[in-house]
Amino acid sequence: MKFLPSNSPSHLGVAIEDIDLGTNLSDAEIKNIRDQWVAYGVAIFPKQSLTLEQYERFSQRLGPFGEEPFLIPMQSHPHVVQVHRKAHEEAAPFGGAWHSDWSFQLQPPSATMLYSEIIPPHGGDTLFANTADAYDDLSDQLKARLGDLRAIHTAKLPYAKDGVYATEGKERTMKIHTSDEANKKMSHPIVKTHRETGRQALFINPVYTAEIEGLSKAESDLLLFELYSHMGQEKYVYRHQWEPDMLIMWDNRSVMHMAEGGYDGYERLLHRITVAGDPLQE
Repeated sequence: MKFLPSNSPSHLGVAIEDIDLGTNLSDAEIKNIRDQWVAYGVAIFPKQSLTLEQYERFSQRLGPFGEEPFLIPMQSHPHVVQVHRKAHEEAAPFGGAWHSDWSFQLQPPSATMLYSEIIPPHGGDTLFANTADAYDDLSDQLKARLGDLRAIHTAKLPYAKDGVYATEGKERTMKIHTSDEANKKMSHPIVKTHRETGRQALFINPVYTAEIEGLSKAESDLLLFELYSHMGQEKYVYRHQWEPDMLIMWDNRSVMHMAEGGYDGYERLLHRITVAGDPLQE
């Protein structure tokens, strides 16, 4: 097993080579993988050739399956979601704004995995932002202000019956379920502590964070805008360029992400699995 950290200024991203994820990996190998994933936020496994059964088996070594409340999985693999956009589609790419997966859940997934099958010749990069480094760089005054604040998270914006995916009016191959369940709300601290590293990180994102508790709408919007502008700076961002037969996994506890387009006229197909998380430390 060989580890090749990216040269990104974000401190995110490590390629893990000379390993076949389809084999029966030892506990020591899994520990090495987990250590690198936690340390670098995004672990990249190029040149894999996995069946869906092998993919599922590897994910289970990292933890139990997470819940996918608004995405319809494959019938034959109920924990695998196809992230699929065909060449003729005009709908915006799925996940095209900064977010942390399912942050509105009581226990958001610790990891999200994507395994690539069909990759277009250009475009389709995935961007990741380091929310732990972004927190570290805040002023002491702002850290003190955020210390006791909590934010409301909800899936209303994308997944409600009057949300983005329900009203976009464009054909979409990917199977998405919109529901009144998306209107539910969950409160989380704005600053959370990573269970494995002990580091603090910002736990807010533009898609699922609706407001900061205890502030007026104007105060909440202003503070969130300030934090999002800070978190999205280039120095915190790792840009991932895909290849076929590549698996990546990222840590939703210390990273937010977004998908880019730029591949109109080409098909793109990846398979997604989430790994269940722990209750957020407060």
